[in-house]
Order: sequence, then C-alpha cells, then structure tokens
Amino acid sequence: MRLLLAALAVVVVIGAALAANWRIVPEQSRLGFAATQAGTSFEGTFRRFTAEVRFDAADLSSSRAVVVIDMASAETGNLERDVALQGSDWFAVSRFPQARFETRSFRNVGADRFEADADLTIRDVTRPVTVPFTLRPVADGVRAQGEVTIDRSVWGVGQGQWASEQWVRHAVTVRFDLLATPLP
Repeated sequence: MRLLLAALAVVVVIGAALAANWRIVPEQSRLGFAATQAGTSFEGTFRRFTAEVRFDAADLSSSRAVVVIDMASAETGNLERDVALQGSDWFAVSRFPQARFETRSFRNVGADRFEADADLTIRDVTRPVTVPFTLRPVADGVRAQGEVTIDRSVWGVGQGQWASEQWVRHAVTVRFDLLATPLP
C-alpha cells in the first residue's frame, strides 16, 4: 500500500538551485506512507530506496528522476502487518522486490512549487501519477517535500480478502521529505 509512496518518494526530485545532478542523503530523508486499517490510521516508511536525480529548475525539460524502492524495507511499527506486507496478497516481494518511480516531465506551478508527471510501477503494474512537491534551499542543498494519494487497488496491492475496503482503505498517501545535495 505505501509502496506507492515509495515510488512517489521518488519524486525526490530536488533542485531549486541551478545544479543538475543531485544525491539524496538517505539518513536525512524519509519516504513514507499513511493508510487506514479497520478504521485506524497508521503510517509506515520505506527504509531503503535509491534515487538518480537530474533536476534544473531553469531547464525542466531536461530534468529527470528515477526512484527505486526496496519493498522489503517497508516498516509500520507492527510486526504482524510488516510480515503481511511482504506476502503475495500485498507487495509480493519474492516476485516483485522493487517499486519504481520514473518521471516523464516536470512543471513549475509557482514560486517553490512543482509537479512531476511520472510512471509508478508496483507489482509489475505501471500507472501514471502526478506528484506535487516543494523545493526549498537549505544549508547544504535542497529539501523536496510532497505527498500524493493513490488507490492501492490500481496496482493490485491488497488481493484476496484484502481486495475490498472492508479492512484496509484503498486510499494510501505517499509522503516524502528528501534532502538532496549537488554532485560535483
């Protein structure tokens, strides 16, 4: 479910400055998700993901981001749920160990606000998503923050008894807060 978040985390497209290539600082970044199970909200994170980011606010047509999320790294703070997420009804990590978020285009929607049109692949299903985010300069780079709500069922996440919304809502919000530093 939050795996999509992972893909969106990918929107880690940073680059308010005119640098082109960026490195995400994992220990100061977060890719997470929020969902509702049995009427109770919960949050999770993807502990491992990589990002290749080329972003230049002055040249959005040449900008690109690819985020690859290790689906086995999903953690919610609930061991039973974390184990279930690895299984065939949810992320099926033995067959689909990674989710992928790859941008197609960016647009500036005002000041420090941008949108990324991207393809998100989870469980080998690829669908388009538009991810809004902000880019703000910080001491040693830029911070990209954003969120998008997706429908987990579109990617086949939550099958069998979990396909309906009886226990787990289809809406999953993917959130990211990424620190990026310019590459030399």
